[in-house]
Amino acid sequence: MFDYTFHWRQAFRALPDMLAGAWVTFETAALSMIFGVLIALALTVMREVKNPLARGFANSWVSVARNTPSLFQIYILYFGLGSMGWHVSSWVALLAGITFNNAGYLAENFRGGLKAVPDTQVRAARSLGMSAFQAYRLIVVPQLLRIVFYPLTNQMVWAVLMTSLGVIVGLNNDLTGVTQDYNVKTFRTFEFFAIAAVLYYLIAKAIVAVARLLAWRLFRY
Repeated sequence: MFDYTFHWRQAFRALPDMLAGAWVTFETAALSMIFGVLIALALTVMREVKNPLARGFANSWVSVARNTPSLFQIYILYFGLGSMGWHVSSWVALLAGITFNNAGYLAENFRGGLKAVPDTQVRAARSLGMSAFQAYRLIVVPQLLRIVFYPLTNQMVWAVLMTSLGVIVGLNNDLTGVTQDYNVKTFRTFEFFAIAAVLYYLIAKAIVAVARLLAWRLFRY
């Protein structure tokens, strides 16, 4: 028989702390995307060069990132490195793990976007007197951004959700960490995690809304 009594007032009192945790969650996800994009661009270039070492390194990164659980990647960075004497904080391990994962997925997105731009456009730009740098900057990159923009948005949402894994390595100041702390103190699991789920949902919807606005401004023509 269902006899659970809800205590929402106690949960809503914790809302300011949960909102502060939500901001830490968003910051972590945003930083992981910035670093992930930069690394992914480098990996994309390395996968296109003729150097076998560079190509092998880039392909290995993408393969490992895309075919192993994010949980294991964070565990290795926190507990694995710690067992070898290289101690990192919970937040650094989480950020590095999500960045590693993001870079692998984004590198594949960038590679697909690059392949979608016909080589003939680069040759046509060069025949008009553009340098290789100008051809890529003015012709290839704008089309590449249009192609990968929505996958980037999806990856940002995924990064926000992946930050919840920080709780497994002791992170307690992000949204999931704050929620878990209150859950342990009060045992009001449903109320606190329901509010946390709503906050994650709102963050994800806000990211999608901003992305649609940016897409409308950037890709109207």
